[in-house]
Amino acid sequence: MHTAAAYALPAPDGSFEKVTIQRRELGPHDVLIDIKFAGICHSDIHTARDEWGGSRYPCVPGHEIAGVVAAVGSAVTRHRVGDRVGVGCMVDSCGVCAPCLADEEQYCTAGATMTYDSVVDPAVQPGGHTLGGYSTRIVVTENFVVAIPEGIGLDVAAPLLCAGVTLYSPLRHWGAGPGKKVAIIGMGGLGHVGVKLAAAMGAEVTVLSHSLSKQDDGKLFGASAYYATSDKQTFRELRGRFDLILNTVSANLPMDDYLRLLNLDGTLVILGLPENPISVKPFNLAKYRRSLAGSMIGGIAQTQEMLNFCAEHGIGAEIELIAADEIDGAYDRVVASDVRYRFVIDVSTM
Repeated sequence: MHTAAAYALPAPDGSFEKVTIQRRELGPHDVLIDIKFAGICHSDIHTARDEWGGSRYPCVPGHEIAGVVAAVGSAVTRHRVGDRVGVGCMVDSCGVCAPCLADEEQYCTAGATMTYDSVVDPAVQPGGHTLGGYSTRIVVTENFVVAIPEGIGLDVAAPLLCAGVTLYSPLRHWGAGPGKKVAIIGMGGLGHVGVKLAAAMGAEVTVLSHSLSKQDDGKLFGASAYYATSDKQTFRELRGRFDLILNTVSANLPMDDYLRLLNLDGTLVILGLPENPISVKPFNLAKYRRSLAGSMIGGIAQTQEMLNFCAEHGIGAEIELIAADEIDGAYDRVVASDVRYRFVIDVSTM
């Protein structure tokens, strides 16, 4: 077994503690990664604090992982020692269902194995559930390891492994590009990357945020317009404007107000996951043949495509680098929306 230093939460109401964890021995198709940076995603907080229910402890979160290959199994062909690599939200899937065969492993009908908090055979991960990237090392099968191109720093690349592909996937699926009007609801850890990506794809990008406090940043990232949703005039002025709206916030929003901002055949895509059910008036969907949809991360091939696109266009996340012993405070700041725009843990501080 390989050992690694890690930061784990022992219980939902606890604080992070430094621990030593075990990683499995390399199988023929496994890659051992020395983790350099790990992003903090809001879903880490939901899971660590058992806000969605069913969390397993000790919990080592982290699915925005950037590092360097330290060793490879005897049959590995995709990666070599010294390669810059990343691991996102998944570390395995069945590989034989229709979604997996279509490179959409996130929709695996058997259920993808997530990077942390998924039940697995103790031979795969000692302890019986996956432990994530808040650690110094991880072992992942080669098919779920992606290459991080030169031109993107490992620190700013880490959040792309979740936040980046979460936005890239629906932008590609619904055809964002020249001639398309795209709105991004919220400009936090997810939204700011979405603005950069949509602008780089050639779409006309508008940010819909509660206030105008981040307006200058939004324009710098590529938005052509920025509106405060706290101003009722916004919803009157923008009615029927957009082809695609991506909702990145987890709060329960008045969906009907946003649906009315779509034009003919427009789509509103849910990315942030609110705790309560969504309510909409059917008329606002039927009128102008609008759609309300959802999207979840992206497959491994698309994650690689996204990283290559980001390298080509000079896109990385805007980050605040923290030490491992600052994770608890960072969680509180994320909940308070006090970060611009993504916390990343410097794993060397472990």
